Amino acid sequence: MTKAEKTRQFIIEKAAPIITRKGMAATSITDIMEATRLAKGGIYGNFESKEEICAKAFDYLLGCMANNIAAKLDTKSTAKDKLLALLEFYKGLLTKEDYAGCPMLNFGIEADDTNLAVKQQVSKGITATQNIFSGLVKQGIAAGEFKKDFDAESFAIRSFAILEGVMWVCKTQNITRPMRIVLDAIKKEIEDHCT
Repeated sequence: MTKAEKTRQFIIEKAAPIITRKGMAATSITDIMEATRLAKGGIYGNFESKEEICAKAFDYLLGCMANNIAAKLDTKSTAKDKLLALLEFYKGLLTKEDYAGCPMLNFGIEADDTNLAVKQQVSKGITATQNIFSGLVKQGIAAGEFKKDFDAESFAIRSFAILEGVMWVCKTQNITRPMRIVLDAIKKEIEDHCT
């Protein structure tokens, strides 16, 4: 990595948690300057705009999430165990001390009407995450773990949407009971499709 690439990465890593917590519109260049201890010229010397920083911050946060999911799944061998580990990953997010919410939810809500580029990035992130769910179901069907009538795409869409929604509810109300209820329902659906 060149010095310029390291500086860009440093800015992104420092800006990302601020943007996901405060939002794209509410995060100022001053916030990013304070977090990085760089002058305005140091920020704009590496990025054309705050919008570019926001887009790169989303990519960074999504990449971190994908890496954490992959690490969690790598500890399991069966498709069923990987699905259960994926559910535990989502549950674990709520207990993280610095958890500011799912980047797809946070950025997606704000970008929906205001930032087409970020909205498209979020859409790709949603699809990629749903593909993890559906891919695991398909692997389980192929391995004989799950019944052939287990609808992978429907399960993926439903599970992802429910998990994102329940994370928002739990974070907003500062409670975890809804997550337990949702996880129990998804786990029951998985069990119902086991061979």
